[in-house]
Amino acid sequence: MIGHSGDVAIVGGGVIGLAIAFELAERGVNVRVFDRDEPAHAASWAAAGMLAPYTERITNEALLQLCATSLDEYPRFLERVIAAGAVDPGLRLNGVFYAAFTDGGLESLQRHAHHLQSRGVECVVMDRHAARDEAPWCGPDVLGGVIVQGEGYVHNRRLGRALVSACEARGVRVERSAKIVVESDARRVLGLRTDFGFVGAEAVVNACGAWAAHLHGVPTDCIAPVQPVRGQMLALGMPIPFVHRATWVPGAYLVPRDDGRLLVGATVESAGFDLRVTPEGMHELLHAALAAAPMLGDLAMVETWSGLRPGTRDGLPILGTTPLAGYFLATGHYRNGILLTPVTARLVADAIEHGTRAALEPFSLARFGTEPVAAARSTTT
Repeated sequence: MIGHSGDVAIVGGGVIGLAIAFELAERGVNVRVFDRDEPAHAASWAAAGMLAPYTERITNEALLQLCATSLDEYPRFLERVIAAGAVDPGLRLNGVFYAAFTDGGLESLQRHAHHLQSRGVECVVMDRHAARDEAPWCGPDVLGGVIVQGEGYVHNRRLGRALVSACEARGVRVERSAKIVVESDARRVLGLRTDFGFVGAEAVVNACGAWAAHLHGVPTDCIAPVQPVRGQMLALGMPIPFVHRATWVPGAYLVPRDDGRLLVGATVESAGFDLRVTPEGMHELLHAALAAAPMLGDLAMVETWSGLRPGTRDGLPILGTTPLAGYFLATGHYRNGILLTPVTARLVADAIEHGTRAALEPFSLARFGTEPVAAARSTTT
């Protein structure tokens, strides 16, 4: 718990770290963000920006509630970001379409839609004709689908730029440093040792994403057991508006951009820190996209890339306090980093500023005990 005059150092310049910095700065806290590379460039840059907790069928109730809360907070959060930095990330909450191509798939979608409706989530269930009207670019085998209202996407690369601009407008210093080491005494965190020398801080936040377990100087019982999960993606050049809504098809999702790109993602691979784009990964994505929509085969492939998601053993993020006073974690968001940005920023800022932690308990580091932490230490460089 710090006062408004306290200093906070955030390690990691992705959208999570930047959003926490922005939230704290809006509250009057002095914040500095440190990263080895360009801000908002790693997983934040590589994502598709999907905001779809219900379409993704999240089964953990605590995570689903966290994601749903963050989705609700997105419009107001971006209003504040845009007001500060004057960069619009292009939020689109016009629903997500999920197409079915088999009888079993359609029945599963209908059951899912009825379950969501029982929770108060608005869905539109479509037969074959309605689905063809919704997505005429789909192939002739589409049997129906569901639109989950209120979901959508944000242009994640613009979101990164918007947060950098908003942070700078609120006095946050975003700095690159090849050397970043946490310094502490036996009781609490003291700050960071960087290329600029020692930077004192009352609180340090580890928002390093897939690299969270590799932050130097962290006590063993505070290491975040996070492992990288590679996701490869590609983009097709499409006529506007060829696809007007984020769409799930078996094995892939398609996200339109207003610049004429259609994003196709994403693989899920345990490949360590290997960021290569592979023929196998591209084949997997193209096979899924073309099976659902053969006419996509006539579009140009304009970009390929990959990113590293921060994965955890149970698929939940790691948020909040650690055994070291003043040292906080905001990592492990896996597939939901963009979606969880607003709520993570608010709740972690609350924990830092006021000591509020009840909402973060399901995502605490303490749930892992000591075994995963020791395993993470063995891989730290």
